[in-house]
Amino acid sequence: MTTTKTTRPKAARSHPDLSFETTLGQGRRVCGIDEVGRGPLAGPVVAAAVVLPPEGLPQALARAINDSKALSRAAREDLEPEIRAHALAFALAEATAAEIDHFNIHKATLLAMKRAYEALTGEPPAVALIDGKFTPDLPCLAEAIVKGDGKSQSIAAASIIAKVARDREMCRLAELHPHYGWDRNAGYPTPEHLEALRRHGVTDHHRVSFAPVREQKALSN
Repeated sequence: MTTTKTTRPKAARSHPDLSFETTLGQGRRVCGIDEVGRGPLAGPVVAAAVVLPPEGLPQALARAINDSKALSRAAREDLEPEIRAHALAFALAEATAAEIDHFNIHKATLLAMKRAYEALTGEPPAVALIDGKFTPDLPCLAEAIVKGDGKSQSIAAASIIAKVARDREMCRLAELHPHYGWDRNAGYPTPEHLEALRRHGVTDHHRVSFAPVREQKALSN
């Protein structure tokens, strides 16, 4: 297993493309991995792994793909099924709130990424492009790319799939716990969420290791 921890020098690009995939892949199968949900007070952290065709995506789709944070919710919802349809493989995985509390958010994020890689079907990728500064323990070359969701098309595609999946999960959890506005805030510490936490307390889906939740739980005991 080979793991790299630093981003290789690249010329600045205004849009994610396949430069990393081509340079590091050298004809081998490459996946992009990204996660969503490090900052919320509730819900899982969700990771996606995506293998794009080496010849690239249809031009219009390729131009539309970007870091999920740079896209509107409607745009992500439109792009997600198109990415799924054209990808050679994709997989989703998560680490639960309980796992985040047990391991810490950093380790839980890497765990979700590793699970997403392991869930891919077909030939295992020989190269994994990881958004951020750190890589999970994978049986392949793993390249950490700082702000990779704005540089690598595979990572950007993974960020969109992960974001859509997590938003849907938070909408599902909002139906069970309607006071917290998770369908609107996705579990992030918005004023609405913090006020609901004070009024209604901590749920099983909250991350007790995060300070606002830990402090509220202590007040309730």
